[in-house]
Amino acid sequence: MSLDHDQWEKSKVQLEAEIAEFEKEKEEIKALIGSIGGKKYSKRDNVINFVFLAIIVTLFTLEITTHWLPEFISLEISVLLVSIKIVWMIHSQHKYNHFIFWILNTIEFRVNDANKRIQKIERMMHEVKRQ
Repeated sequence: MSLDHDQWEKSKVQLEAEIAEFEKEKEEIKALIGSIGGKKYSKRDNVINFVFLAIIVTLFTLEITTHWLPEFISLEISVLLVSIKIVWMIHSQHKYNHFIFWILNTIEFRVNDANKRIQKIERMMHEVKRQ
């Protein structure tokens, strides 16, 4: 009977270690997600959007009011800035999609690992029932 109790204690300690590891990984993922798409990233994104918008509006206003650049040059510069912004947004979306793929791949690996463990436990239970 003490053998069963010792096995249960070892299982309990092992489970507590796995739970602690899971909590650690969860916190690491939270930090990683925060650095990719959290508040810090959002503030930087807002500043960049504001700068692009301010430059485009300034060029548009100067073109209409002062004509200080040759005709349509400010419009062409604005189109270039918008194109750069679109490329930047595509790059940001690509990073986000890659991260999501990595997370889903990790989840799939863990689910498969858990499935293997469950099948192993089921086989062990069937063996115990037979005895």
